[in-house]
Amino acid sequence: MQPIRNLAFVINAQKSGANELASGLMEIAKASGIRISHTDQFPIPNGFLKDFDACCVIGGDGTLLGVVRESAREQVPIIGVNRGSLGFLTTFSADEARAQFPSLLAGEFRIAKRSLLGCSSCEGHQHDLALNDVLIKDERPSGLVRLEVFADDELVTEYVCDGLIFSTPTGSTAYNLSAGGPLIHPNADVIAMTPICPHTLSNRSIIFRGDVKLRVVNRSESSRLLVAMDGQRNLVTCENSPIEISVSKLELPLAQRLDYSHFSVMRAKLKWSGGYTESGSR
Repeated sequence: MQPIRNLAFVINAQKSGANELASGLMEIAKASGIRISHTDQFPIPNGFLKDFDACCVIGGDGTLLGVVRESAREQVPIIGVNRGSLGFLTTFSADEARAQFPSLLAGEFRIAKRSLLGCSSCEGHQHDLALNDVLIKDERPSGLVRLEVFADDELVTEYVCDGLIFSTPTGSTAYNLSAGGPLIHPNADVIAMTPICPHTLSNRSIIFRGDVKLRVVNRSESSRLLVAMDGQRNLVTCENSPIEISVSKLELPLAQRLDYSHFSVMRAKLKWSGGYTESGSR
């Protein structure tokens, strides 16, 4: 990759050690003659990433999710540094960031393009993007919903459930996984749909091809739907207007170290061990 000459920082100041880490990384960037700008505002200001070569996000995965739309629109790669918990997306630890930052600034990283979901409601007047998932449920807590799902205008089925999760491969390790959905390699060109607590026990996750056009129709009487994008923003819905979901033409550029291994991350984050063994046994 080309060396970074203009670098933005997005800092979640509520995360322990985030400000101190950011100060150290910014000093490294300044010493290399790089133009920097930083913010701790959420959501980040519109246009904040314009004309930058990359954005260093310091926080957790939730912090990174808050930068996705701006990054995708401006095609500015995100360097995620984890100061949260799991860190599936913010793959650089604080120690790795400190040690590898000069190399990153010199362009020693690769770009992974992650698919995004586009979601529209109110006949296309409301639209948003999600990196992980789109959740559709009753806006009332614990309310059941009756939802019809169509794939390319063909009826899939009608669900009576607590909600539906539409997930990208990247988001398959998030809410989708907690609801019993499958793990999907991030390079797969698919959408996963996972029902939450369906009344029909044979209702399980469905994997759709990436170019499918999905439509969800609310068949619940006297109920309004909540549509949550990445668990951070709610899309406005209109009565008698279906919700449409498809893979966006935009992709998220995510910076990864050159030796990044997806399955190594899975083993570490999900604590895969190959099974229990007695101490000292083979």
